[in-house]
Amino acid sequence: MTRLGHRIAASTVWEILNAAGIDLAPRRSGPTWRQFLAAQAEGIIAADFFHIDALGKRLYALVFLEHGTRRLRITGVTAHPTRDWAVQQARNLTSDLGIRMESLRFLLRDRDGKYGEAFDAVFQSEEMEILNSAPQAPRMNAHCERIIGSIRREALDHVLIMDDAHARRVLAVYERHYNEHRPHQARNQRPPDAHKQPAAAHDLHTHRVERTRILGGLINEYRYAA
Repeated sequence: MTRLGHRIAASTVWEILNAAGIDLAPRRSGPTWRQFLAAQAEGIIAADFFHIDALGKRLYALVFLEHGTRRLRITGVTAHPTRDWAVQQARNLTSDLGIRMESLRFLLRDRDGKYGEAFDAVFQSEEMEILNSAPQAPRMNAHCERIIGSIRREALDHVLIMDDAHARRVLAVYERHYNEHRPHQARNQRPPDAHKQPAAAHDLHTHRVERTRILGGLINEYRYAA
């Protein structure tokens, strides 16, 4: 769309440029975004917010995902995700990761106003570079988008969240399951916290048992809150 409010098809733009003798922009040197993420996976940690519809109010959670290990961290839940709250979550994360921060080089996030300069400064003090995804381009942070979808499908869609405390307990249960038991194709079916291949591959029965265990834990959390 032009600044005059008229929609112009891509083919029309090409015809105008071609008639004017203007060639297409040359491909920039260097890797594509996908190639960059694959090459730097061991040094990238991504962040994203997602909302939770609780009983009578909307809550927000902040997740971090390490690209290399696929390790998940859900640092907090709040009804009021201010910049100060986000900064505290960043501090909590860096404190929990400890020496593991030395292996991380990039923080990937979108341009949400809830982050702010102080949030970035927490990671920059660890000599990390901030990578901002393009506006309205969720695929640039696709790993976080997928894990948020998994959290919804495998946990939140099965439980009626009562309040902040209930959401924290449910997400803590899922985080442990995700990091300690859930297999990942990108890691040869190893969970994020597994450093070697399991002695035996998970068969269909084992998968059903594990799924029943995690759902049972979530149901117990629901009953406890109720």
